[in-house]
Amino acid sequence: MQISSRFTLAVHIFACIDTFKEDYKVTSDFLAGSTNVNPVIVRKILGQLKAAGLVEVARGSGGASIPKPLRDISFLDIYQAVECVEHGELFHFHENPNGACPVGRNIHKVLDGRLAQVQKAMEDELSSITLEDVMRDTKGLLAEDEG
Repeated sequence: MQISSRFTLAVHIFACIDTFKEDYKVTSDFLAGSTNVNPVIVRKILGQLKAAGLVEVARGSGGASIPKPLRDISFLDIYQAVECVEHGELFHFHENPNGACPVGRNIHKVLDGRLAQVQKAMEDELSSITLEDVMRDTKGLLAEDEG
């Protein structure tokens, strides 16, 4: 199982918005140039982030901006905005285990609690990392590139 690239694209988008906000209108075309992803995909992710209140997007070529402090936006916020996790469940359980089989009859009892534990651990870790952390590291690397 792998989380889709929407999450890492969203973090990349935030890094670009913050890095270039003073010098450029950060549009979907601009972001597509940095991410090397089709602008339509960038616009879809921006729409998801906007719906979650994590970005503001001006119509036309107005560009995107981040409406709140970076320390107030966690990886969990971004993950929840862009990943399509049904009913908040990271793991999708196969629909109809065979009730006549002793394993099939009991597999939910064996796995449900453990899978919930794994999901909670992942969400706890995601909530501990903010965009402020990402931008601190990004600005450090940009300074190294210039030096």
